[in-house]
Amino acid sequence: MRIDLSGKTALVTASTAGIGLAIAQGLAESGALVVLNGRSQASVDAARQTLLQAVPGASLQGVVADLGDAAGAAQLIKAAPTVDILVNNVGIYGPKPFFDVTDEDWEAYFQTNVMSGVRLSRHYLRGMLAADWGRVVFISSESALNIPADMIHYGFSKTAQLAIARGLAKFAAGTGVTVNSVLPGPTLSDGFRSMLAETAEENGQSIEEAGAEFVQAERPSSILRRPATVDEVANMVVYVCSLQASATTGAALRVDGGVVDSIV
Repeated sequence: MRIDLSGKTALVTASTAGIGLAIAQGLAESGALVVLNGRSQASVDAARQTLLQAVPGASLQGVVADLGDAAGAAQLIKAAPTVDILVNNVGIYGPKPFFDVTDEDWEAYFQTNVMSGVRLSRHYLRGMLAADWGRVVFISSESALNIPADMIHYGFSKTAQLAIARGLAKFAAGTGVTVNSVLPGPTLSDGFRSMLAETAEENGQSIEEAGAEFVQAERPSSILRRPATVDEVANMVVYVCSLQASATTGAALRVDGGVVDSIV
C-alpha cells in the first residue's frame, strides 16, 4: 500500500516532539504539507529542522500557539485557516491523587485535552464538509477505557474525546469526511523516556528494557509486553488519514499492545 497525501494540508497539534512529531513526519513522508504546532518558537524551529533532515524537501509550516485556551486556538486558526487533515494530538497528563486535584486542574485538563479539539474541529470541519473530503483524528488513550486511579482527571478527558469523535463522525455521515480516535497505550515518547531514565540508569538497563519492565508491572494485561514506539502509533494515524481509510469512521482504534482486555 502506498499512501499518497500530495496536495493535502495536515495540521498536527503539539507536533514538536514525541507522538506528534512522529505523526508529522509520517504525513510529510506521504507528501502532505504539514502544519507544525508548539508553544514556543524554539520548539517549532527545532521540529522543523528535525523533519527537514528526515524528509528532505518536506513542505512545512510552523505555528506557535498554546491551545490551552480559546485565544490560542484562534491564533492557530488565523495562521492556518484551512486544512484537509486535523490531528488533535495536544494533551497534558500527570498522576495526582483525586483529593488533590483542584477545580483549576480539572479546568486545565478540560480546556487543553478536550476543548482544543472541539474548537479546531468546529472551525476546520466546515471546510472539509464543503470540499466533501477530510480527516479528523483525536489522539485519545487506553486510559479512556482503563481509567487510572491516579489520573482520573486525565482518563476523563480522554473518554470525552471518544464521545466527541464518535458524535462528529455521525455529524459528517454520508460525506467524504471521516472522524476517528486513536488510542495509544504506554509509548516511548520523550516524556515517558524521561520518566524511565533514572530507573534505567540505576539498574544498568536500556530505556527499552526499563520500559518493558514498567509495562509488565503496571499494565500486566499487555500482550505486547513492551511500550510501543512513537512510529508504531504514527503508522496507525497516517493510515487513518489516508485516502485508503475511506470506510473507517466513528472508530476507536487501539495501538495499546493489547492492554485493554477486550475482543472488540
